Amino acid sequence: MKNKINSICVALLFMMPFFGSSQGITGIVYEYGQHGEKTPLPGVNVYWSGTTSGTATGSDGKFAIDPYSEENHFLVASFIGYLNDTIHVHEREGFMEIVLTPGLSLDEVVVSERQKSTYISQIDPVYVQNISNHELFRAACCNLSESFETNASVDVSYSDAVTGAKRIDLLGLHGKYTQMMTENIQNLRGLSSTFGLGYIPGSWMESIQISKGTSSVVNGYESVTGQINVEYKKPDKSERLYLNMYGNSIGKLEGNANASVRLNDKLSTMVFLHAEDFANKIDHNHDGFLDHPLMWQYNFSNRWKYESGYHSAQLGFNVIDERRNGGQTEFNSAESPLNQPYYGIEINTRRYEIWGKTGYIFPESPHSSIGFVNSLTLFDQDSYYGLNNYTGDELTYYGNLIFQSEMGSERHKYSAGAGFMYDETDEVLADSAFSRIEKVPGLFFQYTYSNEKNLTLLLGMRADFHNFYGTFYTPRLHLKYNAAASTVIRASAGKGYRTANVIAENNYLLASSRQLSVLESPRQEEAWNYGLNVLRHFDLLGREFNISLEFYRTDFVNQLVVDRDRSFDRLYVYNLNGRSFSNSYQAELSWEVIPRLDATLAFRVNDVRMTTNSELQREPLVNKYKGLVSLSYKTAPPRWQFDLTGQINGSARIPSTEELPEKYRRDENSPEYVIINVQVNRFFKNWSVYTGVENLTGFVQDDPVIASDDPFGPYFDSSMIWGPLTGRKIYAGLRYTIE
Repeated sequence: MKNKINSICVALLFMMPFFGSSQGITGIVYEYGQHGEKTPLPGVNVYWSGTTSGTATGSDGKFAIDPYSEENHFLVASFIGYLNDTIHVHEREGFMEIVLTPGLSLDEVVVSERQKSTYISQIDPVYVQNISNHELFRAACCNLSESFETNASVDVSYSDAVTGAKRIDLLGLHGKYTQMMTENIQNLRGLSSTFGLGYIPGSWMESIQISKGTSSVVNGYESVTGQINVEYKKPDKSERLYLNMYGNSIGKLEGNANASVRLNDKLSTMVFLHAEDFANKIDHNHDGFLDHPLMWQYNFSNRWKYESGYHSAQLGFNVIDERRNGGQTEFNSAESPLNQPYYGIEINTRRYEIWGKTGYIFPESPHSSIGFVNSLTLFDQDSYYGLNNYTGDELTYYGNLIFQSEMGSERHKYSAGAGFMYDETDEVLADSAFSRIEKVPGLFFQYTYSNEKNLTLLLGMRADFHNFYGTFYTPRLHLKYNAAASTVIRASAGKGYRTANVIAENNYLLASSRQLSVLESPRQEEAWNYGLNVLRHFDLLGREFNISLEFYRTDFVNQLVVDRDRSFDRLYVYNLNGRSFSNSYQAELSWEVIPRLDATLAFRVNDVRMTTNSELQREPLVNKYKGLVSLSYKTAPPRWQFDLTGQINGSARIPSTEELPEKYRRDENSPEYVIINVQVNRFFKNWSVYTGVENLTGFVQDDPVIASDDPFGPYFDSSMIWGPLTGRKIYAGLRYTIE
């Protein structure tokens, strides 16, 4: 493996990974902050006057738009709550800065004093929900897994009652079917997927983009139910210094810092630091097991950015060292588990990542660009679960070459390129070893048509050549139709594939007495996804009102089934033999009820079924429905902010416990339950303080660990988790910023 690592590292240094986008007219849109500083505005619609030909600013406020025609020289920048700005553009190329002014109290303008913290572009053909850092501040948001508390689309829950691992669900299906990206680079996959949501600190993030259903073929073939992309803070746009301290009532302490330096007009760099300590043993339900594992994490990242004219390049690396200890309260992790009668777990993880992007825009053809993206990840984990030892090592390389241009006119645009994925995995469980090397080169082509009025069509196809599964094709389609000025209809359809990691994706199930029985060689997982979304916005009592209705269906052609119902002492793993599908229905309303008071109401129904042991039944531990109420109020001037989020979670099917002794049996379905979170922020010139309560009612799942009194016996199981494991948590923190 050493020679392979050296070869890939040399390749990275010579190729200097990259990213580019087509440009004709480029620029950045700002607003003036409360202290007079320029703050980039994401999500601003930029379009040519009298047309639907346009784009939206990215998370850094930047945009790029092709010239419309020789006759049309008026470019409009429009954002809800701000006055439109119309610029007379004389040249077909160039860079401009646009500063938007908050709207005045006129009948024709929506009154607003702060930008929307969550928004959906009305220009992008793909349905993408953008979550800004303003939305992330509405909760404690210690890491990525806690960034979705105010979001109706993504569910976050514990995987088991011992390891502290968290999982996300999108469209009713496990997060392994959601493609995880960081700055449009595939990430947090394979062996990193189990605990990966805890590897990204909340204060490092600039924004999150959530797309449901099939996504672009440019980013690969693994998206089945959607894609989550995280954008980190950028060194040339972020604050010079940011500090965040956090502590809560159950003993968790956390510190975060980032600092940026602009070395000159072209080169900038940024450093991120994160330290986390949880050394308090808590057992509120008195079952003899820790409610939360003891945990220590150290996380460091450094990134560089170079931008000069038509060329840009970025390079960064990240190092994570994490240790988790859990199990019975009397377990001593300093001693060997073989020398004591108590059940314990220990998980030691080290992860190293280096990535880069570079891109070039052709001066003679500003609508054409080429970009290259690289990343290399090394993952090493040593652990034990009771008397089960597990080690996992993984080397992953990802490369993606992208060319973008247009065919004849701006109505017809395309992206084409090639990608390569190398994944070398070595796992050892007890005395069994599992090794695999995946090599997947691929080609893709994506075409976008816009009639510049009300219709945008995106068609994509990629072909990948897998060393195990041969050649397979991934078709995807997205359609956006503006039925009216305030109504947008989107439809999507496409396919996704993924290679299952049997042990890594289910290692939380090792915290039980069950034996893992793989009945046949896993085939590649394959599924179709179809979606329909209708978004309408209008004024209600002079303030914006949005309503979104959506339906998504996922149909599996093949799925790796983990059967938890057939036997109490075994977990059977086999390929799907029958039907497996997910139907997800969601309605969401958002409205500024009174000035500066934003409200969101949402309700989602999940119908998720899988054939296990020749019977089509509900997927276990998936809530039937979820309701969300979210309120956020900010005073004028912006000195205080109050946030409240309430969730109602429907019942979930619990895997069969009929074969267990009566005292260990569980109901067939979990109860409904409500979670309420509140937070208060107080803002000052350069710093702010915040305090809040998570799980205000203190609701917890009763007896989450089956046979906690006999963890080495035949009935022990800590994986039957359907609700929260820790009760009411009070927290407080401080943020300090130097712009």
